[in-house]
Amino acid sequence: MTKRTDFRKNLEPDGPPIDTPAGMSETGNEGGRSVDGDDIASTDMSAEPSSRTEETQPQFRAGRSAQLEGDLAELKDRHLRLAAEFDNYRKRSSRERAELADRAQASFVAKLLDVLDDLERLMASDPGTPLPAVREGLSAVDRKLWKELQDAGVERIDPAGTPFDPALHEAVSTVPSPDRSRDHLVSATFQPGYRFKGTLVRPARVQVYSDQGQH
Repeated sequence: MTKRTDFRKNLEPDGPPIDTPAGMSETGNEGGRSVDGDDIASTDMSAEPSSRTEETQPQFRAGRSAQLEGDLAELKDRHLRLAAEFDNYRKRSSRERAELADRAQASFVAKLLDVLDDLERLMASDPGTPLPAVREGLSAVDRKLWKELQDAGVERIDPAGTPFDPALHEAVSTVPSPDRSRDHLVSATFQPGYRFKGTLVRPARVQVYSDQGQH
């Protein structure tokens, strides 16, 4: 027959019971309950940590408010600095444009002074100078003047023989059209017009063919 072994003797400690530190459960209690079970059960786990008590909230809010006020003051200061820098840039750019325009005008005036000098020399010539020579001198001054004007961007408008354009021409009179094909054409230019770099300075004063009432 098989010999039965009693394992309970092996599980029972041979020596004296082990003293457990305070707060640890003892295995010898009935039902396996800890001797401190009542203390653990009575602990209120719903209590908030001390760092989140109502006493600390005002300090947190005050610190956050001070930080926001500091950030706002820094943004305002940066905005004022940028506004001042932009205003200085705008004034400097306006001044530089004005100075550039003045220099360009001064250069143009200097070129016209040469023409004026030629005209004064012609006017101071001997009164006995033959008329053809005077006319030749005036023609040379006129060509020199027009060269400077054209280089500066001045364009002369003489629309004789072209269709009438109210945006460029000013009709001061009309004449009957010899035939229908010339209706609304410029028949003569009384005063030429001028454009400066594409901008109309003065319209040309013209006479226009018109067959109204000629049928």
